[in-house]
Amino acid sequence: MEVVIADKSHSIYAEIICKTIAESAQVRGTGIAKRTPEYIITKMENGNAVIALDGGFFAGFCYIEVWSHGKFVANSGLIVHPDYREQGLAKKIKAKVFEHSRTKFPEAKVFSITTGLAVMKMNSDLGYKPVPFSELTADQTFWNGCQTCKNYDVLQRTEQKMCLCTGMLYDPKAVDINQKIKIKPNVFRRLKQIKQTLYLKKEKK
Repeated sequence: MEVVIADKSHSIYAEIICKTIAESAQVRGTGIAKRTPEYIITKMENGNAVIALDGGFFAGFCYIEVWSHGKFVANSGLIVHPDYREQGLAKKIKAKVFEHSRTKFPEAKVFSITTGLAVMKMNSDLGYKPVPFSELTADQTFWNGCQTCKNYDVLQRTEQKMCLCTGMLYDPKAVDINQKIKIKPNVFRRLKQIKQTLYLKKEKK
């Protein structure tokens, strides 16, 4: 298994990457933004993606998006093919794309929004902290990418201030990696339960 920075030669995997992302989003019921093969290929050509390969077989993928004129970057579309799940591959991909983001965009804040407890734990291990959406990019193009999520109406009702996703941020100017405080998974689990309960009550009214 190799986890490498993707380039133009990996464009042959764009179709299966998009298919895997779409199928995963459907199963989860919450949003990984839908992307086209053309979009994925552009990320590869620009050196803004990481791909995991088992020989010639696609195993996993993640890409970098740049927002607010380089002030923020997001590691988006983290996906592992079903045949390679529960092997720790997502953590390796996440670490690789985070390292690449920090090298390529050293001054940028790295952020994430997710409902996945596993992703929250990985983010925490890398030094991300939970933050309100107001501390993330104000670039409307990013938030428009949430339109394919079934919870988009929640985001609209709150005027993009909160949703079922948790916002997380790595600020290179504020975080000392050697002194970072890791947040336990049960904290994220409780936060997710509170959000779900809150919005379910609003739906019933």
